[in-house]
Amino acid sequence: MRHNKRTRRRRGHRGFESFMLTRRLLILLNFTEVADQLLVGWGGSGGEGGGGIESSPLMMLIWILPIILFVFYGQRIQLYVTSGEIKKAIKKLDAYRAESKDGLLGHVRDIVGPAVRNPDDRISRFIDYFTIMPVDMDPAGIVPKIKHVVRTREDVTRQQVRALSDGMDHVQESRVQTLLEIAASLHMIHKTVNHMFLTAKKQNNYPLILPLQMVLPFVMEQAEALKDAMAAFERGLPIGDGIGPMVVGGMMRGLATEEPALHTVSARDEFEGRGLMLLKAKGPASVVGRPADALHRIVRDGQEIHAIVMIDAALKMEGEESASVSHGFGAAIGGIGTERYVIEEYASENCIPVFSIVVKESVREAITPMTREIAERADEVRQQVHDLILENTERGQTVLVIGVGNTAGVAQ
Repeated sequence: MRHNKRTRRRRGHRGFESFMLTRRLLILLNFTEVADQLLVGWGGSGGEGGGGIESSPLMMLIWILPIILFVFYGQRIQLYVTSGEIKKAIKKLDAYRAESKDGLLGHVRDIVGPAVRNPDDRISRFIDYFTIMPVDMDPAGIVPKIKHVVRTREDVTRQQVRALSDGMDHVQESRVQTLLEIAASLHMIHKTVNHMFLTAKKQNNYPLILPLQMVLPFVMEQAEALKDAMAAFERGLPIGDGIGPMVVGGMMRGLATEEPALHTVSARDEFEGRGLMLLKAKGPASVVGRPADALHRIVRDGQEIHAIVMIDAALKMEGEESASVSHGFGAAIGGIGTERYVIEEYASENCIPVFSIVVKESVREAITPMTREIAERADEVRQQVHDLILENTERGQTVLVIGVGNTAGVAQ
């Protein structure tokens, strides 16, 4: 009799320990309310009598079934939840793509009116253009090949835009070309995200969809910025990326200008006994110019350069103050790298120091209408350029100052 009582007591203790372990597991799985209900059920089930949770199949199912469900179907459940979020993002991207295309068509019709020839078919074909980069197994000579491919794309696209109508001037043509690049970029982003999503869904593969889930916020940030940039380029407003041309354009005011390369202007000035060669894209068109070609022309004409100062917008890090100014060394110029390569090669061959001044901006600020905070930095940066020249050059030397960026809405 006593032996039976001790046995029942030991079983009760073991059952209680198992119950408490299960309750902790449920709490970890965020089933706090269920765990509390189980505790109430245990307390009213007879204590030492050993009935408790072992005598309640319903309570067993309440905590066992979710565990089984998550063990065998956890990835599939996560796939369904993540798929819902990505579907919403793809819908937004599709709307951005359609909106950019409609905006482009509307802008073309506003410029040329009824004189335009089949804009829908032509623009749809432009948007689907793609570029195949040269073979890079042997890196020797890869930069001229990339430059040739990219220049061919730019030149052909410009000719196709010009073919839409004979009534477009240089500024209107550059805006249409920029809007076309935005529409093509949004089209490609939508296609890429949709492809990755459908592939993961088709394979029922949650790990395959994880990389897309991780990069999607950054992709959406860029897509929203591109969508918002349409209005700026349609109206020809200065954008954040134009701070470099704005600084140099202010230094060019009142000076005679030349065009040493396509869509690129230069001017000569003097400052504290130093010669200044000022270089920027030709505004107010939406172009970035060809500073590398302009540098070749300036050097070929016999002009000796003793220092290079480049002014550009730079992507700020999270937590950094927008429109803050930073100084550095090296060629501050974006793009695919062909322009930077030429500048770096010339500077290294001739032992010319290259200084950079950048204005920090977010992705959105760089391609949307220039904010007041960024525009107000122009005079400050101009003064810093003069200070940098005085500190690092001597009288009689010549400094090349390059304003890098899209010069939409910024004249010279």
